[in-house]
Amino acid sequence: MTKTTKGISRRRVLKGAGAMVGLAAFGAPHVAGAQAKVIKIGLPTILSGRVAILGTSSRFAVQLAFNQINEAGGINGRKFEVVDRDSKGRPDEAAKVTRDLINNDGCDIIIDGEASSGSFAVHEVVRDLGILCLHTCSETSSLTADPKQFSKNVFRCARQGIHDAVAGGSYAAKIAKEKGLKKWATCSPDYAYGRDNTAEFLQYAKVFEPSIEVVDQLWPKLFAPDYTESITKLMQVKPQAVYSALWGGDLVAFIEQSNLYRLFQNTAYFSGGLGDPPILTAIKNLPQGLNTAYRYNNGFPSSPENTAFCDAYVKVVPHEPTNWAWQNYAASQFIIEALRRTNGNTDSSALAKEISGMTVKKPFGGAGITMRDSDHTIINYPVAWGKTVSKSPWVVDYVDTEWSKIVELEKEWKKEKGYA
Repeated sequence: MTKTTKGISRRRVLKGAGAMVGLAAFGAPHVAGAQAKVIKIGLPTILSGRVAILGTSSRFAVQLAFNQINEAGGINGRKFEVVDRDSKGRPDEAAKVTRDLINNDGCDIIIDGEASSGSFAVHEVVRDLGILCLHTCSETSSLTADPKQFSKNVFRCARQGIHDAVAGGSYAAKIAKEKGLKKWATCSPDYAYGRDNTAEFLQYAKVFEPSIEVVDQLWPKLFAPDYTESITKLMQVKPQAVYSALWGGDLVAFIEQSNLYRLFQNTAYFSGGLGDPPILTAIKNLPQGLNTAYRYNNGFPSSPENTAFCDAYVKVVPHEPTNWAWQNYAASQFIIEALRRTNGNTDSSALAKEISGMTVKKPFGGAGITMRDSDHTIINYPVAWGKTVSKSPWVVDYVDTEWSKIVELEKEWKKEKGYA
């Protein structure tokens, strides 16, 4: 499968310039022609700019899932049409296009493919209009953990920051003990996800290794064009380890610029966002031994289902799946199964009742992913960390975390935050 990634322009992948290549392979533009009894799925997401891969890989996965069910005859003869809109990464635009998708395009269901900065804006729109929505990219814990945000018709089919924090903190603490990494710094984007994710990671790293000391925290702007100032500051502070919640094209830029300064030569690096194959392949001279959270890997978990999912995806997309791809594919499965159970009834309340507590098959095999009834977020997806290598599969030696441990500490965290 790795041959599909060879020779692909790194900038083309990150900027999503190859988007229409994948859509053409579906035999249709991204807004299909009108058809009787069609079920419209609205997808607000980021389709342009530096992190367009979030939106393009989300769109590819949603198209793949619904194209597969359309080829099988749809649901009770009703087929699906996906209508996407580009928010350009702006929360105000995300809210606007979501309202347009519902009010003007007549979408029955919203799959929110926004980053956290836009997902909260989408969340308010779908709560206001009472339409079924599945958030598929936002990892900010409070989006579903905070009961003030709860809506009976809204779910999150995406990894959650607190889950990653428990796994990442445990993994980092073990390495810190083994290598004596006591002085830590952080470099994360200055918005809700960056700050929340970083705080949660540090909290649990310290729970598992109290000797960890944070000597500096840097907050570059989201989509910053240059990270030289942050990198030189890290070189001055000389931490033994750095944690970063940078992602997408921002992360590629940070690592490539850090290579120029040889930041990783004497500094251990822990990343919450490095594990997406297209990001890894886009980096010139990927350093070996960087630590990253699992996002997607064609060899982990090792299963026929994972192979089949990756093969189906790369037939229509010029790169392997991303974390956002499997999350959007899984969200589509929740919607498809709910519509099967309601015999094609698109009433939001009826569908929400079916999705709450539902378990669907993972795109990568193994036990199913469950939509937890209590807070409408998924559990039982892979939560693991590994180390980078310079060639495919790019990340190896994954260390998985038991969900019983994650849930136990998550309960304590919710009490601390006043969420429970």
